[in-house]
Amino acid sequence: MILPTPSGTRDVLPDEMRELRAITEAIRGVFDQHGYGEIWTPALEYEEVLERADLGEGRAVYRMFDEHGKVLTLRWDMTVPIARVVATRYANAEPPLRFAYFAHAYRDVRPQRGLPREQFQAGIELVGSPAPEGTAEALTVLCRALDATGLRAYRIGLGSAALYPSLMEEAGVPEAARAGLLGELATRDFVGLRRRVGELDLPAAMADALVEVPQMRGGREILDRVGERGHVEMLRRLYDLLDEDVRARLIFDLGLVRQLGYYTGAVFEVYDPALGAPIGRGGRYDDLLGKFGRDLPAVGFALNVDRLHIALTGEERG
Repeated sequence: MILPTPSGTRDVLPDEMRELRAITEAIRGVFDQHGYGEIWTPALEYEEVLERADLGEGRAVYRMFDEHGKVLTLRWDMTVPIARVVATRYANAEPPLRFAYFAHAYRDVRPQRGLPREQFQAGIELVGSPAPEGTAEALTVLCRALDATGLRAYRIGLGSAALYPSLMEEAGVPEAARAGLLGELATRDFVGLRRRVGELDLPAAMADALVEVPQMRGGREILDRVGERGHVEMLRRLYDLLDEDVRARLIFDLGLVRQLGYYTGAVFEVYDPALGAPIGRGGRYDDLLGKFGRDLPAVGFALNVDRLHIALTGEERG
């Protein structure tokens, strides 16, 4: 008789575990080389701590009570716990602060879709280093880590979480309609986006920009097609700071947004043709630390180690 595991979880047996360990050790070596110290935080956090962050669609959903009746939640990611650590344990430490982690995160998923509830992540958080310099460091560490695992065909989609909100502000989109537009954009439903924009009474030029700009993807040249907006200028400055091998991995994606509400600037995703879902995600969250008592800019990323393993296997078979 085989007893089942909870939906969205799985056992990892020794042969696969050895392969996952090789991947994480390669990544750990890169993190160490760049001065990122490994950190471990509890899988459980008080809900009141997580509520300080604007998780948006990424809110924690697994709840329980401690012996005093306070609500505990399983962490959604490591960014918020590390923000808590910085505010409490590093309140007077001189920035920048560099943290690395290898930890499980817990997500609410629809069981019929076969998505994991428990995800093993490897990532970094760079606290106290402003844009674009800090973002350039994070992207460089990301590429070096992926290179160390042997992944060959990956690309990084790069955009700005602030670009589309600024377009909506410029166009005069009513506050009540903005979440709907962002929702269509997050699911890459450009037909739905065009329909929603068409329902608004906007000048034709602005309506066209709200539909066309987020569909722009490509090299650095696409930045010149959207004018001199400040968020685009920051992407140009970021690109100029990167080494040539990192630049070669980039695809500018001006429709890239994030459902987690705390992202403020550059955001990025890792893609590989051997896998149909992002291997990792990251970005800037310059306002989050202030909600925990220490106002510092920050940037980070998380790699889904299981997806990275699948992509590596797919490339080997290809």
